[in-house]
Amino acid sequence: MLYRYLQSQGRDVLWKTELESFTQDANGVTAQIKPADGESQTIVGKYLVGCDGASSPVRRGLGLTFEGSTFERLFYVADARVDWELPHDSLHVCLAREVFTAFFPMKGENRYRIVGTFPESKNEEPGEVLYEEIEQQIKDEAKLALEISDVKWFSLYKVHSRRVNKFSEGRCFLAGDSAHIHSPTGAQGMNTGIGDAYNLAWKLALVIKGVAGPSILDTYNEERLANAKRLLESTDRIFEFAAGSNWLLGLIRTTIFPTIAGFATSIEPIRKLFFPLISQIGINYRDHALSQHTEDESEDVKAGDRLPYFLVNGQSIFDKLTEPKFHLLVFSNGEHGSLCEQFVREFGEVAACQVVPLDARVREIFEKEDDFIVFLRPDNHIAFISSEISLNGAREYLNSIAER
Repeated sequence: MLYRYLQSQGRDVLWKTELESFTQDANGVTAQIKPADGESQTIVGKYLVGCDGASSPVRRGLGLTFEGSTFERLFYVADARVDWELPHDSLHVCLAREVFTAFFPMKGENRYRIVGTFPESKNEEPGEVLYEEIEQQIKDEAKLALEISDVKWFSLYKVHSRRVNKFSEGRCFLAGDSAHIHSPTGAQGMNTGIGDAYNLAWKLALVIKGVAGPSILDTYNEERLANAKRLLESTDRIFEFAAGSNWLLGLIRTTIFPTIAGFATSIEPIRKLFFPLISQIGINYRDHALSQHTEDESEDVKAGDRLPYFLVNGQSIFDKLTEPKFHLLVFSNGEHGSLCEQFVREFGEVAACQVVPLDARVREIFEKEDDFIVFLRPDNHIAFISSEISLNGAREYLNSIAER
């Protein structure tokens, strides 16, 4: 999907092309690249983003640190058919004294992504383990009547928990695994990389268009480095609980935890606390530079938060926010079409505006009885909330980022 979109914009991808080296100065970045079937070429650009994985040549070229630790534990992952009595519409996790095995349902009849660990005593390198050993490990630890067949692929690896000291250096940036790697036990890796990329992309776009000053790019490191730090801390704790060798933790996770977890996840308030963590919609930038706090905020919803989910005429509010722009939302049951028209005339290239009904659910979420506005960043995080129904706040905000 991304590739087709890129092509529709008149762009393409240089497949099978190696980054040999790069340099940067105050005006841009110069990269030496080498296609698989050709001679080295030189590319000059305004910025460079290293989305080049855990062994990132960009990170090494920038001289950034990648400190952390390696789990002395072998992980496996397999895509296979699993025939058993359990339903196919749920994630199944089997916890043992030293290991865990998880079965993620996939599209297709009885197909699963199987992820698990070997015990700490098994210290072979990934290339030394045969698939038969993986299958036996799954059957031994799951302790369920199951048959595994039609294995499309499998892989083994050791897990690292590391992050960079900063996400950028000059005109060069890092995103995804090049900036942070961690245990898969929180199922957070892909979404975190996408979050990095989107956070940087809208800021780069505004700078390139001349709408924002270059210093807005400093907020990428500010916002995403803090998130990476929290991510590693949480996934390390989850891994230690799920597969740590401590005897007490092993006793808790095999005897006490399954009963408590089953009960706890059936309680709606606990589910509501747990979901934002796993889905990452609970990430906020409240304490960072692009969040402008006012006295009009509620106790629960503040600048820096992702806009809460609610319905507008039976549809998700996010269905109205698909354009990668700033959005001025006017919550009111009155007529404010002229306000939005004026806003679009002034800022239509980078911002949109719409009036949203001030219904009971909106009042409950934002703790408001009277009309108010919410100004959203292009990533749908709140820039500010105000009870003043005017364009003054949005103008000042957009002018402030232009001057950064």
